[in-house]
Amino acid sequence: MIPFALALLLVPSSAIQAPSTPSPQAAESVGLQGDLVKDWEAQKNKLMKIAAAMPEDKFTFKPKPEVRTWAEQITHIAGAIVGTMRRLDESVTPPTLPEKADTKADVVKRLEAAFDFGTAVLKKQTDATLTQGVQGPSYYGPGLSTRARLAYRTMVHTEDEYGVMTVYLRLNAITPPASER
Repeated sequence: MIPFALALLLVPSSAIQAPSTPSPQAAESVGLQGDLVKDWEAQKNKLMKIAAAMPEDKFTFKPKPEVRTWAEQITHIAGAIVGTMRRLDESVTPPTLPEKADTKADVVKRLEAAFDFGTAVLKKQTDATLTQGVQGPSYYGPGLSTRARLAYRTMVHTEDEYGVMTVYLRLNAITPPASER
């Protein structure tokens, strides 16, 4: 014990620092709800760019007859976002998505409305409410899921569909926005 105490006396006081205190901004943004909102907004930005990358005359493109068109791919994502995110907070009114979106402007507007709805839902949550159980879609399995799980599963689904969309673009000789240099 004495050698340890003597060693401490030999260390210059300038070398001993108190742990740094995070800035107020850093403390406010750390947490499950803040992370979800950041990830959601980043995904919205990425999907809006890829949706807009396809020329309007290619919105009916499909690689094979049995798969979705480009427009159907985007409207599928929008519908899935609203369908799952509405389960997190019934007090947030979901957008009314048109049965069929025909033009590029309508399809992109539909996607944006779905993401904006998701943002509104997430911003109403707290770290505590995100860990509470709610009924998820039946394809998530029986029982309750946390709100956080439903939000992240929605983002995973959207990322999966993004991967499909990159193929659609490349088949039309278009570089996906996230791959541009």
